[in-house]
Amino acid sequence: MEFTAALPPLLIQFVMTVAFAFVVGLEFRRYHQINQYQLHFGSTRTFVLIAIMGFMLYALAPSGLLFVAGFLLLGAALLVYYWHLASKGIYSIFSPLLALLIYLIGPIAVAFPNWFLVLFVVVLILMLGEKPRIHRFSDQLAADEVVTLAKFLIISGVILPLLPNRPIAPELPVTYYRVWLAVIIVSGVSYLSYLLHNYFFKNRGLMITAILAGLYSSTVATVVIGRRARTLAAAESQVSAALIAATTMMYLRLLALIFLFNRQAGLQLFAPFALIITLSMIAAAVLCHYQKPELPFANAVDVQHPLELSTAALFALLFVVFTFVTHYVTSHFGSSGLNVLAIAVGLTDIDPFILALLSGKFPASDSAIIAAVVMASGSNNLLKAAYALSFARNVSVRFGALWLTALFIVSAVYARTLTA
Repeated sequence: MEFTAALPPLLIQFVMTVAFAFVVGLEFRRYHQINQYQLHFGSTRTFVLIAIMGFMLYALAPSGLLFVAGFLLLGAALLVYYWHLASKGIYSIFSPLLALLIYLIGPIAVAFPNWFLVLFVVVLILMLGEKPRIHRFSDQLAADEVVTLAKFLIISGVILPLLPNRPIAPELPVTYYRVWLAVIIVSGVSYLSYLLHNYFFKNRGLMITAILAGLYSSTVATVVIGRRARTLAAAESQVSAALIAATTMMYLRLLALIFLFNRQAGLQLFAPFALIITLSMIAAAVLCHYQKPELPFANAVDVQHPLELSTAALFALLFVVFTFVTHYVTSHFGSSGLNVLAIAVGLTDIDPFILALLSGKFPASDSAIIAAVVMASGSNNLLKAAYALSFARNVSVRFGALWLTALFIVSAVYARTLTA
């Protein structure tokens, strides 16, 4: 730290400009070699010189006139290069665009934080090095996925800023903004799992399905694994490990969502949830060790698209309903009533209940709210144990169901200590 502080900032910015341009130039050269392109305007040294030119012209004239003139000059030279490519039947503008972006490295090193410069260069390198995967992903992407993603951008980037941050009603002590924010965050996390599940892990084993589907919904994952387990009676270790892994992902997902909505509650729940996650991971790893090789899992998990507007509207409705019910129960029955409600909600969808509980202002102590979160997650485990046993109808889910039941008991005991 003392050494870098003694160096002139201009020197550091210049070195970073040259170094990053050199790295991108190396990747650009490799890109052309792999794709066997014969026509290109240069590679590593050319990129370094372009970056130096952009840096010097930006530094020499703070008004930006020299930099703009250099940009136009470079653009004209690249236009001539593109006409030359077009005469050979090549119409790609990828290389000229990349050269213009390299020209921007110097100004970015001067005017932006270092983390943004690193991010900028990493994106350029990924665009060069991951061409096959990007093409493969775009070929596999369903036609309606982009439209659905556009809808999500509308509800997050347009609708959310317009919503007022005030309580909906005295009986609904949560704001319009928090309701829609919950919809966006939960849908976004589920969408990530959805993409991984459907586009990146087509040929997946039982554990991969449990992990990815568990991120989306551990209840859905449990039902699917339980149905498949009917033909896997001899694979008790792996099936039970998959059930435990799906619930482990539920706790990871919940902990992330809780931190996003209520950091204080996240800190209070970190220790118990982290302990459950750690012990569950160890149990799943031990079970997997005794089951080799891993079993195939051809059945796809049929889940509703998390970015469909109907799904978002349903989540928002549940969020509001649980807010109203929670306010009524805490006002009339106190902490004991809240615990009973948490157990009942655990037999349904716990995400809207937990997020509503952490977003609103209810006549209940912080310890009672934390206890309700723990109780709801534990009750959900009991439901999943029942699902696993009813769908599998054999001993393959025995240990997994026992583990989930034990988590319910431990959660109930811990919640009791919080409200005692």
